[in-house]
Amino acid sequence: MNRILSAAAAAALVAAAAAATPALAKGCLKGAAAGAVVGHLAGHHGKAGAAAGCVAGHHHAAKKARKR
Repeated sequence: MNRILSAAAAAALVAAAAAATPALAKGCLKGAAAGAVVGHLAGHHGKAGAAAGCVAGHHHAAKKARKR
């Protein structure tokens, strides 16, 4: 339970830091935070989850920016 709270606190900290960054970096940071939490919970693969989440978040932010 304590690890889940630590992961959630880390994700909240990264999300707060992402609020002050450009859109593409924001996509990476948000995706990395979510991916790290999911990766950690799915077998202690937080770093791999963060890397995959960053790629997915960056892709989503770029696609959203192209629409505008």
